[in-house]
Amino acid sequence: MNMKKAFKIIGIILLVFAIALVATPFLFKGKIKELVIKSINKNVDAVVAFNDVDLSLLKNFPKATVIIDDLSIINKAPFENDTLFYSKTFTLKMSITALFKEKGEPMGIDAFSIENGKVNVIFNKDGLANYDIALKDKNESDSIENNDFALNFQHYDIKNLRFTYFDEGSKMSVILDSINHEGSGDFKNKILDLDTKSTAKLAVSIDNTNYLNNVTLSLDALLGLDLENFKYTFKENEALVNLLPIAFDGFIQMTDEGQVYDLKFNTPTSSFKNFLGLIPEMYSGKLENVKTSGDFKVNGIVKGTYTEKTIPAFDIEIASNNASFQYPNLPKSVKNIVIDSRIVNKTGILNDTYVNLDKLSYTIDQDVFTAKATIQNIMENPLINAELKGIVNLENVSKAYPIKLEKPLTGILKADVVTRFDMKSVEASQYQNIQNSGTITVTDFNYESKEMAKPFKIKQAAIAFNPKEIRLNKFDGETGNSDFHVTGSLDNFYGFLFNNQVLKGNFDMTSHQFEVADFMETKTDTTSIKTSKEALKIPSFLDVTIAAKATTVVYDNLNLKEVSGNLIIKDEAVSLSNLKMNAFGGQIALSGMVSTKEKTPKFEMNLDLNSLSISESFTQIAMLKAIAPIANSVIGKLNSTIKLSGDLTNNLTPNLKTISGNLIGQLLDSKLKPSNSQLLTALSSNVKFIDLEKLNLDALKMALNFKDGKVEINPFTLKYQDINIEVVGSHGFDQSMAYNLKFDVPAKYLGSEVNNLISKLKPANAAKIENFPINAILSGSFANPKVSTDMKQATTNLVTQLVEMQKGKLINQATEALGNLIPGKTKVDTTITKSVDTIKKVTPIKEPLNKVKDSIVKNALNNLFKKKKKE
Repeated sequence: MNMKKAFKIIGIILLVFAIALVATPFLFKGKIKELVIKSINKNVDAVVAFNDVDLSLLKNFPKATVIIDDLSIINKAPFENDTLFYSKTFTLKMSITALFKEKGEPMGIDAFSIENGKVNVIFNKDGLANYDIALKDKNESDSIENNDFALNFQHYDIKNLRFTYFDEGSKMSVILDSINHEGSGDFKNKILDLDTKSTAKLAVSIDNTNYLNNVTLSLDALLGLDLENFKYTFKENEALVNLLPIAFDGFIQMTDEGQVYDLKFNTPTSSFKNFLGLIPEMYSGKLENVKTSGDFKVNGIVKGTYTEKTIPAFDIEIASNNASFQYPNLPKSVKNIVIDSRIVNKTGILNDTYVNLDKLSYTIDQDVFTAKATIQNIMENPLINAELKGIVNLENVSKAYPIKLEKPLTGILKADVVTRFDMKSVEASQYQNIQNSGTITVTDFNYESKEMAKPFKIKQAAIAFNPKEIRLNKFDGETGNSDFHVTGSLDNFYGFLFNNQVLKGNFDMTSHQFEVADFMETKTDTTSIKTSKEALKIPSFLDVTIAAKATTVVYDNLNLKEVSGNLIIKDEAVSLSNLKMNAFGGQIALSGMVSTKEKTPKFEMNLDLNSLSISESFTQIAMLKAIAPIANSVIGKLNSTIKLSGDLTNNLTPNLKTISGNLIGQLLDSKLKPSNSQLLTALSSNVKFIDLEKLNLDALKMALNFKDGKVEINPFTLKYQDINIEVVGSHGFDQSMAYNLKFDVPAKYLGSEVNNLISKLKPANAAKIENFPINAILSGSFANPKVSTDMKQATTNLVTQLVEMQKGKLINQATEALGNLIPGKTKVDTTITKSVDTIKKVTPIKEPLNKVKDSIVKNALNNLFKKKKKE
């Protein structure tokens, strides 16, 4: 065979092999999928689902790879719809030859991996576990050898798994998050050594109280596995709890009764740096160059069986004596550290666990702080005894420990407190069972952060503990330009502190100056370079009553004086009652509610305004200005009641588009100043027969209704000498308006020509001349008003009436005069002569009568529009 032919044959073989590698997955994919479904249905009583099963020969050649996407196991009753297990990707590796096994022969699994998975283990109140999903009626003959898959793997790995354990009976939760674990060993053997590496983050809570949070764990361990007896023995191992090293010795074994523990653990070294290693690095900083002295040790034993009713007995000791530490870049050190504590359970009954903190003390400079405490009966009704005594200079804390603060804390805390209480009494608010004594004081405390609008300072605070209550004897604080002084009592401080209950209390607060802006956070929008204020969120944990008094309250641009009233803060809302204040030359009484419970804050408010300056109040308060934009032209006082409700904006001012309500008011000693209003200026130029400054506004009553951004005015009548003006219409909060003014004008305002015509009428006819109506329509906006009247038409109608009446009079007179000239009449009636004289005086007008009428109308209009200097 020549070389050329040999290469050709090799090429054909490689091509066939490549085709086989590509084609085989398609040939065997159905078989693998069938085996997976069959194996699951044969072994578990649960709802198992997956998206797809894929087979690859190239991914881990020479191994075949089976990939199961979105594999989930969902429980049936009594844990119906609970997810026991989920894996985004579940991968099995096996020999290619396993694909060619005869039907009935198990496929050997060499390795498996799980990525982005979740495991949720739940024990319900009856002690049942959700992981017990094996088919109860499975025949014993269905042994592992006859399974569709043979678990003979030598390696496995788990990436990014979240394990959650929850016991509904004890309300205990354990979460292991970000689990990364891998193991290597030959599982073909019944006894083997398994080499493992593991990392995770641990959180433990009992009854919603967090005991451990985000604790970093790692374990490199060589475990001895006895698969027949389900026994796992610690051989070589090294564990880290955060940076605290722990070594284990002993075993864990699974039995029919439960899990048997026989473990001992301790710290391999006794340096006090081990204690700092317990604290997460984000809080403890770098430890490489920290100087420490003294020892720190953790020793423990765990021995016994974990069952539905018992736990293993244990005894854990945490101790340190005469230790100290100092960080390299900080000026202060913490000295004379003593820790003496034990966590013990001798009976195996969980409720018999107790915690003894016999002593905890330390010194910074000359300040000494000590504490001791015991906790017993932890599951049924925890009983807590504690003593705190000492001084903490908060400024020294940041100088001795690397606390990451935007601004350093300052202030002195002094404590001398003894307390004894049980949690059931706390939950039931049975304060007579709580024993307290002692005091806590804080002086010159300063705090700054991004979450606060201004730096916060407590000049002095004093809390007294006694059996009946916790008394706030003094709380003097300030922020920005605001000061506040509070005294009062707390009814359930421990319920708030330990049991997530609302904080109840009754307080008296006084203030010389209280500026609302000092308590509102200011944020800058970097995208638009704008500064905005975020409204305060009323805390949900408060249920307090406050009787408040303030000499001055500054809200937005308002200065309120002698403010007093009662506030109830509850359920994320503030209710106001009997709130009184001096403002705008009068008094305001207010009651209402502000709620921030929903995403958009809401308010309800009732206002009683007494003798308020109209021009001041209705120009400085945006809401009142929107209700009555023309009020800035009214000089005088106002009595009014206002009821309104709606949404609030982020700076706690009413959103005008949402408010609804009504206003009933009466003007006192008031008059108009038209020059302050473009609308009144425009109106004056259209109805010059009225001097708006002389309108009679005294005791004028008005009623307004507002809703959906619109103000409707109940019709009312103004008086100007002998002219009545009826006002009807509405306007919007956007300043648009639609008003109609009806003037009832006597004819005398049309001038001498019209008055001459009227004077020549018979008294009976003159009496028939009524006031003539003039309508003015106001539209546009208050800033750009449009005023139109029907003045010309009304005047034309009146003059036409007068001319017709005058014309009739002249005709009658002429008829009588002609009658006297009829033959047979011997006397001349003197009245006829007078009439003829009158006719002579009138009839010389040689122009047509309609031209006369137009001339009179023109003169009358000129009189109406003439600017009168004197009334």
